This record gives sequence, structure tokens and C-alpha cells, in this order.
Amino acid sequence: VQLVESGGGLVLAGGSLRLSCTASGRSFSKFAMGWFRQAPGTEREFVAAGTWSGDKTYYADSVKGRFTISRDNDKNMVYLQMNSLKPEDTAVYYCAAAQYSITTVQAVDYWGQGTQVTVSS
Repeated sequence: VQLVESGGGLVLAGGSLRLSCTASGRSFSKFAMGWFRQAPGTEREFVAAGTWSGDKTYYADSVKGRFTISRDNDKNMVYLQMNSLKPEDTAVYYCAAAQYSITTVQAVDYWGQGTQVTVSS
């Protein structure tokens, strides 16, 4: 599975961005998909994930109520809608895929190259 993110950029605090992840390769619809992020000098952390069917979603406490993950299996796409952005959301955001659970870095089977999100105050 190959993953390519897009949609990052610079936004003012309180604004919104929508990240997209295009997947190609085998059996995309059977993978759990998620988003992680990594700020300079910190470890990569879980942000959001959804099951392969999309019936269950999971969020880090820091983004709950502000971010929404969704997927379109027909288009091999995964999205992360980010609202009410804060300066502490600034990071490189990575799309991720896993055959099973995807709420930890260790569980990820495939990574995208990342897209920068910068939130200015």
C-alpha cells in the first residue's frame, strides 16, 4: 500500500484544514486507516483512526470534538477534517494504514511521506 498525503499548509488559529490521503495498492478497503503527527523534537503521536468499514472511529483526547476522520473506499481516500485549529496542532501529519488496530505507532504497517500543518497564533 502506498500512501500520499495532501492538504497541509499555513492557517490562523481557529481556522480549518482538510487533509487527504490517497492510497494505492492491494486491498485498501481492508485496512484500518489513521492519522499521526509529529512536532519538532517530539515523538510521533496518534491523532485519529477508523476501522476498514468506517463504522468505528478513535481520536486522541487532544483533538476530540475538533477533528473528524472519514474514508471513501470507492475512491481509496482517507480524510482528516481539522477545525478550531490551535498552534499546538502544528506538526507534520502522516497518513497510516494497518491490517489491525492502528492507534499506536508500532501497529502501523504503512506510512505516507507526511504533510506540514502550521497553525499561527
